[in-house]
Amino acid sequence: MTFNYSNVYLNETSTISGHLEKEGNYGNYFDKSYKDYYMNEKSFEKAEVKLFSESIDILLKKLNKESKDINLLIGGDLSNQISVSSYGSLKYNIPFLGVYTACATSVEQIIIASTFIDSKKINNCICTTSSHNLVSEKQFRNPVEYGAPKPKTSTFTSTGGASCYLSNVKKGVRISSSTIGKIINLNQTDVNNQGSIMAPAAADTIYNHLKNTNTKIDDYDLVLTGDLGIFGKKILKDYIKKEYNIILGSNYNDCGSMLYDFTKQKEITAGGSGPVCSCLVNYSYVFDKLKKKEFKKVLLVATGELFSPTFVYQKNPIVAIANAVCLEAL
Repeated sequence: MTFNYSNVYLNETSTISGHLEKEGNYGNYFDKSYKDYYMNEKSFEKAEVKLFSESIDILLKKLNKESKDINLLIGGDLSNQISVSSYGSLKYNIPFLGVYTACATSVEQIIIASTFIDSKKINNCICTTSSHNLVSEKQFRNPVEYGAPKPKTSTFTSTGGASCYLSNVKKGVRISSSTIGKIINLNQTDVNNQGSIMAPAAADTIYNHLKNTNTKIDDYDLVLTGDLGIFGKKILKDYIKKEYNIILGSNYNDCGSMLYDFTKQKEITAGGSGPVCSCLVNYSYVFDKLKKKEFKKVLLVATGELFSPTFVYQKNPIVAIANAVCLEAL
């Protein structure tokens, strides 16, 4: 399902990172960063709430607006019942929608907000997401103290908070189209190989977006997937060529493969993941390049692995989704 928009713009963004993300390839683009996982809070969960809400604070300051000026706030994260988003949004008293498609959450938020704005239901919206490495480790894998080794295919949940402001005011970057992805199941079960699970979903969404918008890969300065990592990135290139005869060339990359410096950060195995992973690249580096017109047209394809530990323990296959949005320089 693809939508075309005539009057939706991404006006401003904000990004906050953890220490490892700051030490990566795009640290100079972030608005703020923290040096440890606690961030002066008593728990990792409270630290993530801080990341979520502070990214909104920074965004409002950049916009010179108050919370009463915002029509809608859309939040999403990885915590159970998206608790971080609920607590992080509490103080703003803004109508709230909570969404969850794991690491595809940020683009889902943009699709919802853009559809509301283009149909003139609202004039503006803030979309915010976050993730925290140790919150996710505790919830999805093992207790932090356990120290379990990970295979090379395992991705690293990024720590940070990110927000963007969309409106009908022509400023920043134009949002021209979007495609809602479908749930894809290829009966994969390896929870430590997220890139392999999400790659077919990315391929399906890219194919449908190109078909529905009558465009080609070469029409885009950059096509970015969310967090396939170095192995999933290669799998996508092979899979989409075989299944759809689409060649992903030098204008394709993956945020999870871009965020960290693999030459120095040996603790990062296959790359970054988590809802904020793609945002730390898209809301900083990519947004900056679009504003400067160094990129004219970018397709963001956020990828999400949809599972819970309970379903995995019951030997169910892991399903995935990818959502896409096209950004164009003004």
